[in-house]
Amino acid sequence: MDASARSETARSATDIGSAERAVAAVWRIESARIVGALTRMVGDFGLAEDLAQEALVDALRQWPAEGVPRNAGAWLTAVAKRKAIDGWRRAERLDARVAVLAHDLEREQDEAPDLLWDPDAVDDDVLRLMFIACHPVLSREAQVALTLRVVGGLSSEEIARAFLVPTATVQQRIVRAKKTLAAAHVPFEVPPREEHAERVGAILGVLYLIFNEAHAASSGPEWMRPELSDEAIRLGRVLAALMPREPEVHGLVALMELTAARFAARVDGNGDPVLLADQDRRRWDRGRITRGRAALAAADALGRGRGAYGLQAAIAECHAVAESVDGTDWDRIVLLYEALGRISPSPVVELNRAAAVAMATGPASALRIIDQLSASGALRGYHLLPATRGELLRRLGREDEARSEFAIAAAIAGNDRERALLERKARGAQR
Repeated sequence: MDASARSETARSATDIGSAERAVAAVWRIESARIVGALTRMVGDFGLAEDLAQEALVDALRQWPAEGVPRNAGAWLTAVAKRKAIDGWRRAERLDARVAVLAHDLEREQDEAPDLLWDPDAVDDDVLRLMFIACHPVLSREAQVALTLRVVGGLSSEEIARAFLVPTATVQQRIVRAKKTLAAAHVPFEVPPREEHAERVGAILGVLYLIFNEAHAASSGPEWMRPELSDEAIRLGRVLAALMPREPEVHGLVALMELTAARFAARVDGNGDPVLLADQDRRRWDRGRITRGRAALAAADALGRGRGAYGLQAAIAECHAVAESVDGTDWDRIVLLYEALGRISPSPVVELNRAAAVAMATGPASALRIIDQLSASGALRGYHLLPATRGELLRRLGREDEARSEFAIAAAIAGNDRERALLERKARGAQR
């Protein structure tokens, strides 16, 4: 191959690589709007995503040669709409409705080639898409996979890597979710007002689950998965923009921002966990703290009181504004956990309250709470129960008992990094 041919080949490879990156970037940003608009048009969520994926294939084929369009999202949407119309034509169902759609598409492209669609309709479409992805007929695993795929724009491979499951498992969940939604005839709409609180709660629950997996990975070699937290926060911001009058939406965004602010300091250079008392607070992200506090203030400004996410955000704020562990307002944190336990009772909340009590009034009173939890059996198999008990026993000078608790915790911990930390504590009961 001569030099000119090699140069041409290199340029071609570069163009293809640039196009692939452009397609990936557009899809991540615009996928929810594109799929939402298509679902509104064709009335079938599964078909809408298939059409969008076909448009992506066309983009990968055409953009290297023709260049990336000025409004790539509009290009993908228009191509997908044409594919829908072509499909109806092939099925010999070109009725008046299809003809109107085709005419409207042509007019949109002629009159405003750079406009994707009405911004108000975009908001409605994305919100409807979130409600579909988190519909109660789906399992929580399916809700998570579908939300990350069609609202977040992640590929099946990216979702699989984030949750350490096979790609085929994610793909099966998504396919099954689409079939379930179709079989249940789930409409593409915001639910009626009487279902609103429950359905919004489902969306927030999915985002909270995604973020928690990022904050403390349940399994695998890494303690945290920051890239997953970024996606949860991004989706939370989108939801807050779509539902500005929902205080718990702002509360969850605040919680995620304030918690993620500490991520850089939660691991050392080897990726091993660094506990709160040992973190270098200069590494905390002040920008995230500012945004988190602003989101919490936005929730409070609505005047409807703090819900479970708002209370957890207030706890995170106490940590964020403190100069040190000793300078933290632990009494306030205990009160906030007590309030959280009243509106959203759970043994995990009680475990966290015990840890705060230990800092506020000492380990002995906290140990009594832990022992009651242990006796109830509510957290059997949850490694943080014996891990917390081990810390309290260590502070009380009961080293042998502490080492035994750390060993129990290490045996049932799912995350490799956390298990190694607990094993070190079991060997020496050190911090």
